[in-house]
Amino acid sequence: MASDPDILAPPQAVTSRLAHWEERVDGVVPAKTDSTNLLVATWNLRAFGDLTKAWKTPEGVSPKRNFADIHAIATMIRRFDVVAVQEVRGNLRYLLKVLGEDWAFILTDVTLGKDGNNERLAFLFDTRRVKPSDLACELVVPLEQETGVSASGLERQFARTPYAVSFLSSGQTFTLITLHVDYGDTAADRVPELKAIAKWLAGWAEQEFGLDHNLIALGDFNIDRVGDPLFEAFTSTGLTPAPQLADLPRTIFDKPGAAHFYDQIAWFTKGQQHRPVMNLEAVTGGQVDFVDALQGDGTRNDLSWHISDHSPLWVEFAIPAA
Repeated sequence: MASDPDILAPPQAVTSRLAHWEERVDGVVPAKTDSTNLLVATWNLRAFGDLTKAWKTPEGVSPKRNFADIHAIATMIRRFDVVAVQEVRGNLRYLLKVLGEDWAFILTDVTLGKDGNNERLAFLFDTRRVKPSDLACELVVPLEQETGVSASGLERQFARTPYAVSFLSSGQTFTLITLHVDYGDTAADRVPELKAIAKWLAGWAEQEFGLDHNLIALGDFNIDRVGDPLFEAFTSTGLTPAPQLADLPRTIFDKPGAAHFYDQIAWFTKGQQHRPVMNLEAVTGGQVDFVDALQGDGTRNDLSWHISDHSPLWVEFAIPAA
């Protein structure tokens, strides 16, 4: 029986395709600069689990994701310092192998149950630029807190428990909280969970006031649009979405003028009472559209299973001088 191909030895056709993709990414995402910037991203990687161990997936074979797709995903991820990844269903060993020995990850256990969807939440980070600090925890709701407890999204706790990890980069501490809000049967089903996370983060922020811990929430919040009840719930305690990401499409299926607001990077801004002042300044941000570069002859639906149905979102923060 033939052995699996070496994932670190792509054929020439794949190498050429990846070179064009890398050029495209170079034109969108800023370069990493020594001790002056921090690049943070969030990416919902659709059902990121098993893959077909080949450079091209044969017709009718599942899963569609293959070695070439892992390289394309790694090309995107390595442009950032730390990436929050949602919908991780399997281990990350193939992706980490392609990223190289300078990359590491921290992730949650599998979330069981129908609403949990067998997902993990993960942070991938460049160890040359970012180090884990003093915190890694899952967020839980106090049992006496009624806000946020609903039959569809929560039963005493979040369906997919939000995950917080503190990092250190160039002398600056920042805590990232990632989550994937349960979509539910209707938009109204998402409101309690969004209110619960907003309330929890506000309480945490007040405890950290004056410590310059740079609290940043990011992930897939499943918000439909600005100003709807979901957005109002998310921002109800002062969380402010990155203005650099306003109006950008979040998924590869979004139509012009009708983009969703699912994925977010947000924080508490200056001047809010009892909220920590961000010591990092958001200078640029954006979304990476990979459809034209990676779709090939397949459909967008095919592409969503090879890469994802969501686009990565990123923000570049300026690190203040010591």
